[in-house]
Amino acid sequence: MWIVRLALRRPYTFVVMALVILILGSLSIYRTPTDIFPNVDIPVITVLWGYGGLSADEISTRIVANFERVLTLTVYDIEHIESQSLNGFSAVKIYFYPNVHIEMAIAQVIAVGQAQVRSAPPGTTPPFVVAYNASSVPILQLALSGKNLSEQQLYDLGANFLRIQLATVQGAVITTPYGGKVRQIQVDLDMAALQAKGISPADVISAVNSQNLILPSGIVKIGAF
Repeated sequence: MWIVRLALRRPYTFVVMALVILILGSLSIYRTPTDIFPNVDIPVITVLWGYGGLSADEISTRIVANFERVLTLTVYDIEHIESQSLNGFSAVKIYFYPNVHIEMAIAQVIAVGQAQVRSAPPGTTPPFVVAYNASSVPILQLALSGKNLSEQQLYDLGANFLRIQLATVQGAVITTPYGGKVRQIQVDLDMAALQAKGISPADVISAVNSQNLILPSGIVKIGAF
C-alpha cells in the first residue's frame, strides 16, 4: 500500500507521469511500422516440370517420384517436400530450414533437375526452378478477355505484351499466364507404319526439331526492296 500513500502525498507527480506515459504510448503506436504481409523466413524452392500429353499419374510416377528420391540424397537442409501433378504439368515445392544457404540449395536443385532429364521420358524439357519464401503471396490477379480474340491471341497478349510491361515494376515477380492455348504443331503418327519402317516416335520428334530452325538469312535485295 506504500504506492497508494505516495500517490496521495504527491498527486501532481503521478498526474505528470500518467501524461508522459500517454504521450509516449501514442507516439510509439504512431511510429511502430506495420506490415500487412510479414516476412516469414521459410525458404521454399518450386520446381516446375512439364510434358505435354502425359497424364498426371505418369508424370507423378515417371518424373516426380524419381526427382524427389534424388533430392533427399543430394540436397541438404530439406524440411519437407510437397508435389502436385496435373495432366502435362507438375509442381514440386521443396521447403528448407531457416538456416539453409539458399544459393547452394538452388544450385543443387538445378543440378539434380538437369541430371533427372536424362532418365525422364524422351522429350521431357528441363525443369523451371523458382525460389521464394513462405510469405510470398499473390496480391494482384489480372484476367484477359476479348470478344473477337481467340484463346491463342489472348495468351500471346498476356505473355508477350502485358507480362513484359509489368515485369519492370520494382519488387514484382510476374508468373507466366495460366489458361489459354499456346501455339503448337500437332503431328498424328501411324504406329503400324512406323513399326514397319523401324522408326520410333522419338525419331520423328528429332526430325521435326532438326528442321525447325531459325537461321540468319543476311541481306537480300529484291527489286526496290
